[in-house]
Amino acid sequence: MVLKILMLLIFFGCMVGVGLYCRRHATDVNGFVLGGRSVGPWLTAFAYGTSYFSAVIFIGYAGQFGWKYGLASTWIGLGNAFIGSLLAWVLLGRRTRLMTQKLSTATMPEFFGKRYRSNALKVGASAIVFIFLIPYTASLYNGLSRLFGMAFHIDYTVCIIAMAVLTGIYVIAGGYMATAINDFIQGIIMLAGIVAVIASVLASKGGFMASIEALARVEDASATSMPGAFASFFGPDPFNLLCVVILTSLGTWGLPQMVQKFYAIKSEKAISKGTIISTLFAIIVAGGCYFLGGFGRLFSDQIDIAAGGYDSIIPTMLSNLPDLLIGVVVILVLSASMSTLSSLVLASSSTLTLDFIKGTIVKDMSEKKQLFIMRALIVVFIAISAIIAVVQYKTNVTFIAQLMGISWGALAGAFLAPFIYGLYWKRTTKPAVWVSFIFGAGIMVLNMLFRSSFPAALQSPINCGAFAMIAGLILVPVVSLFTKAPERALVDDMFECYNTMVTVPAKEALGEEK
Repeated sequence: MVLKILMLLIFFGCMVGVGLYCRRHATDVNGFVLGGRSVGPWLTAFAYGTSYFSAVIFIGYAGQFGWKYGLASTWIGLGNAFIGSLLAWVLLGRRTRLMTQKLSTATMPEFFGKRYRSNALKVGASAIVFIFLIPYTASLYNGLSRLFGMAFHIDYTVCIIAMAVLTGIYVIAGGYMATAINDFIQGIIMLAGIVAVIASVLASKGGFMASIEALARVEDASATSMPGAFASFFGPDPFNLLCVVILTSLGTWGLPQMVQKFYAIKSEKAISKGTIISTLFAIIVAGGCYFLGGFGRLFSDQIDIAAGGYDSIIPTMLSNLPDLLIGVVVILVLSASMSTLSSLVLASSSTLTLDFIKGTIVKDMSEKKQLFIMRALIVVFIAISAIIAVVQYKTNVTFIAQLMGISWGALAGAFLAPFIYGLYWKRTTKPAVWVSFIFGAGIMVLNMLFRSSFPAALQSPINCGAFAMIAGLILVPVVSLFTKAPERALVDDMFECYNTMVTVPAKEALGEEK
């Protein structure tokens, strides 16, 4: 116990120290929200990865989908790596950095407002962010309760308050740069931790091949009649597995806290390096999490899904590890949660301040006042998310849990299509963006309220969220073609940022023949 507490104290001390050190980078709005647009590849890549993978992934999703799909759940982690990370960096990284600098935007709603020349769109987008990021933020605390109960035998409320206070301190003090540096430290912990945990869990079942053989013998008539399904290539339910891959991989392209990482990146070289680093990070962390979860059924004699739910699977798998490794796991999950929490509250506070309060409620707001309001809102958002998490834990309010489940789908369903088309297609129109906002957020709310009325394939919030994203990619171009085109000269001026001539070495581009 002394060892585990000492590890926690060192971890928390590092986080707070970094926040205080980074105060000099957070003296203006650009520095506080974007780190002065001068963040290098390692910090940006780790910030992207640690914001992507939280305790929801490690404890909740890895346990749930590993139980449902067996080893095939590893495809989710690989999808996160190659679609959610590699493809996102390749298709969005450079264009997002150039366009947002051209438009002088620091948030996703501000991008929509300036790209489509509509203050109403900016306000609408900020409302969606506010409504759906808060419950998503609260969900980060889920899964920690069993882990902390197993490791420290302390009340979950104490864990929530400690995590919220410490995250608040370093984000308020150092802004984006503090979160980026802490994300890097937390990412290193996550990389080392997941490798050590997988090796230890498999060793407890006789090693890798013995674990595979045992998993191939598992049978569950309620899930599938196919022998060896849980050790197979595509698992017992390929369709629903594909929907999970789409939601958790493609969805990141439309999440404000993820896309905002590209706003702050320093240079072309940083984008190239960051692409590789981020992808490798995702392969190890996400692939490792889901790969570990795939062996959950080997512990079925210790797990009661009906009583404990899917969140009990991973903690049960880890319960017999040595004290040192349990301490590493606790810090791993805390790292995953705190890094995502810091990104979410920073995105929420900057969006509400810059996109809703500034210019809408308060017409003239100084730089100093903007920083003060953002810092105050970080306190508010962290407090609200902590209260929601405590209320849900104490009372098991199902409505809150459902709202958390649809947050990702609603945000990505609303923002994914208009953001991508806004970067690539000049013909995208304002009405098409409104259609995407209303359809994406609306269908997820309807799914929560009237789930039984949906077709069977869309009753799952995960399937519905995947459908909302795909539908948005179709609706936006269709509506754009049937509505008035934006003013050509203005759009051409925006896209001119992509045509600026730069000089690069011959190894990056062949020169013209003389």
